Amino acid sequence: MPSDALDELDIRLLRALTEEPRATAVALAERVGLSRNTVQARLAKLEAVLASFENRIDPAALGYPLTAFITVQATQRLLDQLASALRTIPEVVEVVGVAGETDLHVRVVATDTDDLYRIAGQILDAPGVERTSTALAMRRLVDFRLTPLLEKVLTERVRPARRPTAPAGPARSAPAR
Repeated sequence: MPSDALDELDIRLLRALTEEPRATAVALAERVGLSRNTVQARLAKLEAVLASFENRIDPAALGYPLTAFITVQATQRLLDQLASALRTIPEVVEVVGVAGETDLHVRVVATDTDDLYRIAGQILDAPGVERTSTALAMRRLVDFRLTPLLEKVLTERVRPARRPTAPAGPARSAPAR
């Protein structure tokens, strides 16, 4: 669903869900001032923009307290094979294709530094990998969040459009006679 397909009510629902993810349709309806049926219909439509439950699981709770980001320079014609190989490594939790000096940013989780070394080796051995560089995440300074963005978009959509006004210039006086 393209972002421009979201209207003010959709954004209000999303904001309410970020504040109380387990809210019932009835509770959401009361909060945003809609009927329960309308809320249920909109939630069904919003399924395309709601992240999977997996995003809420902390890998540390599974015994993987280390997060690292591995940048990959790859042979372009082998990107599909490389992506397939990366999908087979359970510790690879996200892969993003990027523009710039590298081709991929790979987020991995590991049990410890020896485990990270093993995972980095698996990635380096994947078809199409030319070079990698690994950076260990030391601390998360800003958690993933969209609430400020939801607030911004909602404010922009609710704010009435203003007509441009002519710039004020020096007052002109009538010509002297």
